[in-house]
Amino acid sequence: MTTEDTLLNGRVRLRQPERGLRAGHDAVLLAASIPAKPGQAVLEAGCGTGAVFLCLLARIPGLRVTAIERDPGLAALARENAALNGWADQVTVLEADITDPALRPTLPPIAHAFANPPYWPAGTRPPESIRANATHAEDTPLTAWTSLLAHRLARLGSLTLILPAARLADGIAALTTAHCGSHTLLPLWPRPGQAAKRILLAARHHGRSPARVLPGLALHDGDGTAEAVLREGAGLGM
Repeated sequence: MTTEDTLLNGRVRLRQPERGLRAGHDAVLLAASIPAKPGQAVLEAGCGTGAVFLCLLARIPGLRVTAIERDPGLAALARENAALNGWADQVTVLEADITDPALRPTLPPIAHAFANPPYWPAGTRPPESIRANATHAEDTPLTAWTSLLAHRLARLGSLTLILPAARLADGIAALTTAHCGSHTLLPLWPRPGQAAKRILLAARHHGRSPARVLPGLALHDGDGTAEAVLREGAGLGM
């Protein structure tokens, strides 16, 4: 069973499973962090139903999107959602596992890459198989995600991840292994004064600039910036 929902105050229509993997703030925030320009090519790994690339297309016109999803049902929904929003001719959804060596030769050159990879390498798995695959990495290390995303990434192109704050060190190590430097961290606070539970972590392919820590974003009870991002499609300037 699926439901049809909206993101960005109705600018994006999204058909998604009624239970299990449901798009939320993470998808919108990740899309808002991508520093793409109109007409560029981008790559998303583990796209699910397409919420992230759809929000990105709503913010930046004319992008060419390649998205990878290993679950056949979710890949089909991602294609359906691209068509539902009028972007079918700009989106290619590949049904594949990111660890499959045969995938890499099929990828086009890209300017930016991004993912919301599985959160944890171990732990209690949720009962829904789709949600479990999205949240528990099992035998796929974070370095496999960054290596795939950086494979056709342009020099100084961006690679961006949204991660639990507890995986900051893992994220930096995985980006570095993929030859992505100039790390940029944006903490995501639940409310002002609270510790970040999630982070946006970006890097540049072969970048050598000093690392940066940006002012964090409070998702609730902040200065209105989060509302502009989550409701109006504003970018985060990363």
